[in-house]
Amino acid sequence: MLLNLKFIDLFAGIGGIRIPFDELGCECVFSSEWDKHAQDVYEANFGERPMGDITRIPAGKIPDHDILLAGFPCQPFSIIGSGKGFADTRGTLFFEIERIIRDKKPRAFLLENVKRLVSHDAGRTFQTILSVLKGLGYYTHWKVLNALDYGLPQKRERVIIVGFKENYPFGFPEPVKKRISLKDIIEDHSKVDKKYFASEHIMKKRMEKIKGKPTPKPSIWHENKGGNIGVHEFSCALRAGASYNYLLVDGIRRLTPREQLLLQGFPDDFKIISEIYIGKLAGNSVPVSLIREVAKSMAKAIAYGPLSKDEINLYDASQDLFARM
Repeated sequence: MLLNLKFIDLFAGIGGIRIPFDELGCECVFSSEWDKHAQDVYEANFGERPMGDITRIPAGKIPDHDILLAGFPCQPFSIIGSGKGFADTRGTLFFEIERIIRDKKPRAFLLENVKRLVSHDAGRTFQTILSVLKGLGYYTHWKVLNALDYGLPQKRERVIIVGFKENYPFGFPEPVKKRISLKDIIEDHSKVDKKYFASEHIMKKRMEKIKGKPTPKPSIWHENKGGNIGVHEFSCALRAGASYNYLLVDGIRRLTPREQLLLQGFPDDFKIISEIYIGKLAGNSVPVSLIREVAKSMAKAIAYGPLSKDEINLYDASQDLFARM
């Protein structure tokens, strides 16, 4: 299913949210990302350099578009103004999304953030976001989804917020049946540069901590904050600011840049400009395969069109009109 629609890519990173919408036939008419290294990678892969800090770009300089995409940073809400508190979104990066939606009035949006946004400040931050989006006139849907359920061997939970200007029959995608195996991603150790291998001291400590545990190969060994080691046939979430040996393949080496990108669902031919920054950039990115399934659900809803009054009653009862079709 193809959509002949225009979209903008805010807080674009290295383009993980963009890829599925390109695949659907949509046209990117504007992108914004402040990190220079992310801009470099984005330009190398998409042929355009994102504009910089969105807080300095007036809405009037942003082209009209049908869909707004944004993997916005999880920035705590500032309490600004007497008595306003969490009713006021100024001072947060979500405000940039709010002001652009208010001015440009796109047909739809997709926002992505970390799972903890839902519970931040006892849920008040998230409820403010939902209230703002509904106040802008959008039918809004949200759900916490896990990349493990959408074809990737990475446990990465993200909250996805989808909104439409009209009441389309949208439902979040069901988990896919088949998942890529680590075997399809992890390179042979003999072909990996020695700089990715942990020290003998680190490897010995890891081995001591997992005595008696099954160690399938390949596997990802995850050290949590308490120093405990988990051995999994999938990766725990890639993190931009993680410690050097947070994740080790088979307990002996770090993930290569290509492996990190593949764990996020980027294509095999995605260009790597500098290996130095890929760990941070991949850790800040999105699971592309998960976004792809959400994008397809959005496309299906838009192609169906707004619900009639009779269909609204049916949809409210079933929450998935397409299940009956």
